[in-house]
Amino acid sequence: MKKLIYDKFPKEEIAKLPVDRFEGRIITIITKGEARKAVDYLLSHPILGLDTETRPSFRRGTSHKVSLLQVSTIDTCFLFRLNRIGFTDDIRRLLEDTTVPKVGLSLHDDILSLHRLGDFTPGWFIDLQKQVGALGIIDLSLQKLYANLFHKKISKSQRLSNWEADILSEPQRVYAATDAWACIVMHQEMERLRVTGEYELIIDN
Repeated sequence: MKKLIYDKFPKEEIAKLPVDRFEGRIITIITKGEARKAVDYLLSHPILGLDTETRPSFRRGTSHKVSLLQVSTIDTCFLFRLNRIGFTDDIRRLLEDTTVPKVGLSLHDDILSLHRLGDFTPGWFIDLQKQVGALGIIDLSLQKLYANLFHKKISKSQRLSNWEADILSEPQRVYAATDAWACIVMHQEMERLRVTGEYELIIDN
């Protein structure tokens, strides 16, 4: 039976879906030594999901630098607290790597944010927003894409929380890890559908 996907997933349907979340290990990185070991571990895997978080600003004209870089394998996510450790040589090594694909959503924005912390030449990145068109999908947000592909909902309740807090709460950690991990599973599912053709596109007229 072919999977039904939509060019534009109905927003009102998202609220009815069951919530999905990352269930693997979440490891917070707060020292340069930890960052080195984490990058070594990550680059030993075949594919990575990547995302960033920035402390929100509620005052016009005020902005903050990226606070958190989350990078995930299929079962382990590392949260690099950039506001604590800065832009280390090992983080540059990770971002410049050309051997392991790093999948994200709207990567242009993430890369620009990271460039504010340190100079680097982007390595192997795959932007899901450039992948969805092959299936006829128009939606570009993570929540709508995930709902479309898996008929489950990713909570966005922590998006505007304080990512520079002394200690990240468990809901923050799960939220951050879920966004990075979801990029891997969405990429894999879209590639499967593209190769097999086992889907039917429903176009919203």
